[in-house]
Amino acid sequence: MDKARPLPSYLVQRFHGWHATAYQENKAWYRRLAASGQHPRAMVISCCDSRVHVTSIFGADEGEFFIHRNVANLVPPYNPDGERHGTSAAVEYAVTSLGVAHIVVLGHSNCGGVKGCHDMCSGLAPELEQKSSFVGRWMDILRPGYDRISHLPAAERILALEKEAVLVSLENLITFPFVAAAVADDHLTLHGLWNNTGEGTLEHYDPARGFVPV
Repeated sequence: MDKARPLPSYLVQRFHGWHATAYQENKAWYRRLAASGQHPRAMVISCCDSRVHVTSIFGADEGEFFIHRNVANLVPPYNPDGERHGTSAAVEYAVTSLGVAHIVVLGHSNCGGVKGCHDMCSGLAPELEQKSSFVGRWMDILRPGYDRISHLPAAERILALEKEAVLVSLENLITFPFVAAAVADDHLTLHGLWNNTGEGTLEHYDPARGFVPV
């Protein structure tokens, strides 16, 4: 770490501003959270996209959500192969250790990862097909979703694929034995959402009707 540089000044200033206001005004609450541990009601799996602000959308306080972010809010299938699996580890911890009551998969509009998957699967991004592409290999998770929407007109595919990213993740979640058991015992519910970041709207997946406005 000999290449480390000072923290950007705007981050330093924002931290001091937060510490002098929000923290000082809620010091007892923060100390209680630190002492009692976390007891989140829900896990939210969302995209890394900086425009997706989970706590703002739901007006959540610290300690309320266990949030995991990755490219295109994807959950891979259950695969206990002994390798490193960050998303699977987060799901395991949320369900078996924290005992969350809900897992919410939150997709969004204009997702760069989903567009990358679309372009890769339609032959427009050969660089993502390379074995060395971390993004490409991660987006392989969404290939089944692309297969389901590939017949649609080109103008409709990416929006449909954004919602398929939510559905594929929900399908893969249930392949985890501890998730399936918790759902079967009514200890856990799974939810799929899609957020239009520009319009500020939210849609919920209903198996009988598809994605409907919240």
